[in-house]
Amino acid sequence: MERDELAGWLRLTLTPGVGNGAARRLLAAFGLPPAIFRQSEGTLAQCVTSAQAQALCQVPPGLAQQLETTWAWLQGAAPEGAARVLLTLGDARYPQALLETEDPPLVLYGIGPPALWAVNPFPAGRCLAIVGSRNPTAQGADNARQFARALHAAGLTIVSGLALGVDAAAHEGALESAVAGATVPATIAVVGTGLDRVYPRQNLALARRIATHGILISEYPLGTPPLAANFPKRNRIIAGLSQGTLVVEAALASGSLITARLAVEQGREVFAIPGSIHAPQSRGCHALIRQGAKLVESAQDVLEELQLPVPEAAPTTPGTTPSEPPESALLQAMGFDPVGLDALMARTGMDTAAMQVELLELELAGVVARLPGGLFQRMGSA
Repeated sequence: MERDELAGWLRLTLTPGVGNGAARRLLAAFGLPPAIFRQSEGTLAQCVTSAQAQALCQVPPGLAQQLETTWAWLQGAAPEGAARVLLTLGDARYPQALLETEDPPLVLYGIGPPALWAVNPFPAGRCLAIVGSRNPTAQGADNARQFARALHAAGLTIVSGLALGVDAAAHEGALESAVAGATVPATIAVVGTGLDRVYPRQNLALARRIATHGILISEYPLGTPPLAANFPKRNRIIAGLSQGTLVVEAALASGSLITARLAVEQGREVFAIPGSIHAPQSRGCHALIRQGAKLVESAQDVLEELQLPVPEAAPTTPGTTPSEPPESALLQAMGFDPVGLDALMARTGMDTAAMQVELLELELAGVVARLPGGLFQRMGSA
């Protein structure tokens, strides 16, 4: 992209009061942004409101600085050998799935391997969103990771939002089955800030790994901080990129339910993993299931619903283990809900010392997770 064309796109996106809908009408009428800004106020007012036309005739404050910052960012070197790009609505690499939604972003900032940007890195019909709580149970985080790993191994690109909790676990799971030199991304992280920063900072190392085997995208200009209003808005991109959305864990007020609603509005599939009736993180999933979301217990359930082939040697996800060794009395007494020591002692009759020893052994084996508040939870893959 030439500098003048970049200046035009930035001016269009930064003009106050001109949203995506008005911008698309202008692009349809006049062509690329530089042509839009050659029009008179009267001519512009034939496509947009008079207030918008007046705003378009004024250079937005900060445009020159934003142009310099963005141009330097595009020319600079990204970490881990990744490339930086700016995709516009007219770019052949712009995701077709987003063009089919009601409100596609005018531009997308992207970071990822150069080989992916050499072609269209958004595989049509092969993306699945995995979203959920920022504070999942140990089982929920493990489910997100295992489902993502299995579904990516089956050929799907995993889309999520780089948040703590389920999002991060989903990205991690996809990266676990990533293959060097792949022609499609293992995972796509849609962020709610400018791509010159990572939020939350705890996911900085994860973001760098995604830039190596997947891509990070944002519709927000460089320098955009983590504003609360931007995160629900970016959820339309997560849902729009994806053939379906899998909600792993979500409270009733979770932003993940916004993503699920947007997926339904865009005609995409919604899946939900059921959980404990006692866990607040499960209530959002149960509500989705009551509303018609597909209940899933394994990656195969998702693949079959999307009418995609199930690999003969698909990696195991919760609920797919063909056979399990006999479990201990302690595991039987634990069930799958979080439980405290007093309850376990009452159920098993074990003394505290013996129980602590066995719980530690199970924890070290990855069979049981220790939760805040002195609780323990059995992992579903155990």
